[in-house]
Amino acid sequence: MQTQAPTPGNPNTIEQVRAQLWEIVEDGLRHGFFEFAVSCEIVNEKKRRLVIRAGKSHQYTIAEHELPAR
Repeated sequence: MQTQAPTPGNPNTIEQVRAQLWEIVEDGLRHGFFEFAVSCEIVNEKKRRLVIRAGKSHQYTIAEHELPAR
């Protein structure tokens, strides 16, 4: 499983997740078929662990302060 941490060029984890999801959809459309699953759970210090499974798995840890405001 790949664990994704914010990179210096793009510190916003939510944006990284959106980009990863869009990439999975585009790749699936190119291939003509795809399936993926997304799961989330609360872990240490109210952080969210988001896992995207699509062939290989990608894991993101999102701090509570990074969540979009409602």
